[in-house]
Amino acid sequence: MTSLFTAARACLDAATADDKPALTLAMAAAFARGELVVDDDAPPPAPIRMPGRPARPVLVHPRDLPRRGFGTDEGRAAFIHAVAHIEFNAMDLAWDAVYRFRGMPAAFYADWVAVAGDEARHFNLLRERLRDLGRDYGDFDAHNGLWEMAEKTAHDGLARMALVPRVLEARGLDVTPGMIVKLRGLGDLATVGILEVILREEVAHVAAGSRWYRWYCARAGIEPRARFRELLRDYASGVLHKPFNTEARLQAGFDAEELESLLAQADAPGH
Repeated sequence: MTSLFTAARACLDAATADDKPALTLAMAAAFARGELVVDDDAPPPAPIRMPGRPARPVLVHPRDLPRRGFGTDEGRAAFIHAVAHIEFNAMDLAWDAVYRFRGMPAAFYADWVAVAGDEARHFNLLRERLRDLGRDYGDFDAHNGLWEMAEKTAHDGLARMALVPRVLEARGLDVTPGMIVKLRGLGDLATVGILEVILREEVAHVAAGSRWYRWYCARAGIEPRARFRELLRDYASGVLHKPFNTEARLQAGFDAEELESLLAQADAPGH
């Protein structure tokens, strides 16, 4: 396998909690060694479809997921599972960006392959922590919201960069600091350590989304702030919730006007 697009497709198709992160890490390392190339003669990407997934977790509507506190081992394990599920999806989101959006600069592919490798490492850390608590990935139900946004934006790299890294994945920048405080108060320093790694590295992932969103806008002659407001209105109803981690979002490439747009959309009637 020498084509980066073939490697990305194989990672998308990998269907178990062992295979997807293992193949992702192997392909990211192969790319870093120069063994995978952007093949200009590769066949075009296939239509988007569900990537490979294990039989469990069962995917349900977000409102059907029980709300649990951190006060019990079960509640803590359910939280760690939810974060692991995000990281599992994030591998697919990064690989789909590599696979689907052709004719991009080499740095685009380098960014998203590196993100995929980070997400695989995050997933493995969280899965190991789940096992410490006597559970495993798949033991709790989960939802499919991240991949549903990938499906909605499969036709448009600009919208994908705006909405997946900068809206859905950036949510982790907002909520993770509070989770770290709660878990530290409970003495769960092992989980705190993992979340601190994820938070630090996710800033760079969201920043990659910001960088390539602006690249797409510049190529198309589109004003990025106004377009971001339009995309939030059209796609992000119901997924924006305050408070926002202003400091982390500024580090991740948001500007003050975009943060105001996020706040306005979160405050919109019927939101």
